[in-house]
Amino acid sequence: MPKQVQMDAVSYEAVRGMIFVIRGQSVMIDRDLAHLYEVPTKRLNEQVKRNIKRFPKDFMFPLSMHETSELVANCDRFKRLKHSSSRPYAFTEQGVAMLSSVLKSDRAIQVNIAIMRIFTKLRQMLADHAEFKDKIEEMEKKYDHQFQVVFRALKDLLDEPSAPKIKPIGFHVK
Repeated sequence: MPKQVQMDAVSYEAVRGMIFVIRGQSVMIDRDLAHLYEVPTKRLNEQVKRNIKRFPKDFMFPLSMHETSELVANCDRFKRLKHSSSRPYAFTEQGVAMLSSVLKSDRAIQVNIAIMRIFTKLRQMLADHAEFKDKIEEMEKKYDHQFQVVFRALKDLLDEPSAPKIKPIGFHVK
């Protein structure tokens, strides 16, 4: 009977912070995946290159220089990429699933299962959010104008928050 792999390090919050939207797709970066699988990034990419037929462009793609710069600017954990000559790879959900056929360790299998569950949960949350917004708009059409304030407040809660207004510092003469 195979021993159970400890999955304490693979929490929803940890993996959620490793999922980015690049080119309109939810992806994970090779360095984050290597960290989760507890293998060097170089070894993960070697296995992928040995099995490159399993990774078409919609499963995995190299980041452009601009995308890499954005990643470095937004995430401190990628600061080593700033001066790196190699570009990181982004893996879509299908690419992450395909990694389980390439990486054969118990850890890789357990991490893949956890990541697939998280992608599914995120997809469900996005669907629920869109469904809720559609229901509000439907109700808005049905009811009279006295509820407009309520509907506007609900829409504001669902929309992305805007940057808070910052009061200028210092003494100002009126």
